[in-house]
Amino acid sequence: MNGHNDPVVLTDPDTSDRFGAALAKLIVPGDVITLAGPLGAGKTSIVRGLLAALGLAGEAPSPSFAIVQPYAPPDTILPVLHVDLYRIDDPNEIAELGLDDAAAEQLTIVEWPERAPAGYWPDALALTLSFTADGGRALTALVPAPWRARWPLK
Repeated sequence: MNGHNDPVVLTDPDTSDRFGAALAKLIVPGDVITLAGPLGAGKTSIVRGLLAALGLAGEAPSPSFAIVQPYAPPDTILPVLHVDLYRIDDPNEIAELGLDDAAAEQLTIVEWPERAPAGYWPDALALTLSFTADGGRALTALVPAPWRARWPLK
């Protein structure tokens, strides 16, 4: 696993959307992307930009209450599971969500991955957002072997 790359600075929600759209161009079936960071850091903005670039019309809802929000063709060019673990209290509950059922054919995006057991998604592109002093966001990436040839974003 590579260490963190230089942070990407996301100055506003539009920048986060554009980052998500650029990320969508790198996706292959079977990918997992995790997004960590505090409330309001822009995790869902990145996901919305990514989903729009994959063909989703309209704004994607946050899956905070549903926990898992699936998307599939023709709405998106490949199946996507958007997962929000914020409301998961017991890591054992994650196994009950069925996230691995079609993992090889879909993109899995996980917000709040720290609520899962350590190492749950070992090949995930692990993105972490933090607030900057000027109100923007800094995004760092932990890049696993399956992503190294595709990262950083061009």
